[in-house]
Amino acid sequence: MFQSIKNTFIDLFDQEPLLVYSPGRINLIGEHTDYNGGFVLPAAIDKKMVVAIAENGTNKGRIYSVDFEDEFSFDLESFSPKKGHWATYVMGVVSQLQQAGYDVKGFDMVFGGDIPVGAGLSSSAALECAVGYALSELLGFGISKKSLVHYAQKAEHTFAGVQCGIMDQFASVMGKKDHAIRLDCRTLDFDYFPIDLGKYKILLIDTQVKHSLADSAYNKRRLECEEGVNAARKIQADVQDLRDVSLDLLDQLNLNEIVYRRCRFVVEENQRVLDSCEFLSKGDLDGFGKKVYQSHDGLSKLYEVSCEELDFLVDFTRKVPEVLGSRMMGGGFGGCTINIVHEDYIAQLQKGVSEAYEEKFNKLPKFFVVSPEDGTGLL
Repeated sequence: MFQSIKNTFIDLFDQEPLLVYSPGRINLIGEHTDYNGGFVLPAAIDKKMVVAIAENGTNKGRIYSVDFEDEFSFDLESFSPKKGHWATYVMGVVSQLQQAGYDVKGFDMVFGGDIPVGAGLSSSAALECAVGYALSELLGFGISKKSLVHYAQKAEHTFAGVQCGIMDQFASVMGKKDHAIRLDCRTLDFDYFPIDLGKYKILLIDTQVKHSLADSAYNKRRLECEEGVNAARKIQADVQDLRDVSLDLLDQLNLNEIVYRRCRFVVEENQRVLDSCEFLSKGDLDGFGKKVYQSHDGLSKLYEVSCEELDFLVDFTRKVPEVLGSRMMGGGFGGCTINIVHEDYIAQLQKGVSEAYEEKFNKLPKFFVVSPEDGTGLL
């Protein structure tokens, strides 16, 4: 893939490029905790976005997408978001760097990757991080990794119009091989925890669905969580987020049943992240796997962001001893499940899941085995 992107660049622009990569990410546990000031446990993975770049001596950004087989050009002194177009992610990063005072010179760029689009592995965040890092390296900006994370996140907010949390970009840039990152989404303090899975692998199963509920439900969940926080502040004034609410305090609040369930999930999920880190530190994969299943049960029953397809995939694994844990990953209503599976059983599990899933939903899921890798860097 790297060589192919480099060759495409040379064919198009007739010069040698700088090559940069930024990975997609998984989240082992800690869903919907990010916007509640809590903890998440993501890891960068061995699926990457690759950017080839060189200066072109003009005032234009000239970009070619290998995956879309499409080119795009824009004037660095006058450009704006192009809704729904892949170039928006590139322009968003350029805009953030310019606003931060960096003198972005004209460049030629080719990019492509092997991160499955639409599976919830953050291909857009990986592209933003790769573009920011590539421009910084090419033009000698020396941008720190943490600043790069913020620029990439702001690009998503202002140009792509998606009010994402910080986790995707953070994991993409700060990933470390064979480790997960426990990230405090309030302070951005973080610690690495080893992922020594031994004979087990991380298998993602993509439902191949995305239900239209996702965006409106996400906004609704945020409001329901805020309702819980506002009620908690009346009893405990220093509460900033649900992260500060204990189950004891939650039980004292006069909340309606739905808001109570939403808040209970977040409070319990936060604790599951902390517990999972302890299990991983001790190499207790069985203990970690149980937390993963508990996370899915909470997402499905308390937070209600699962769907029939995700529940089906998780329930299929519960009777399989070679699977230690399984849960939906991401915002919900489609996308992937993440599964901790014994390496000798992966082929058999894929066969069994495919047959059962096709019979039930008349479509086949997709499978990806992934491993934790280093974050954004030079090739």
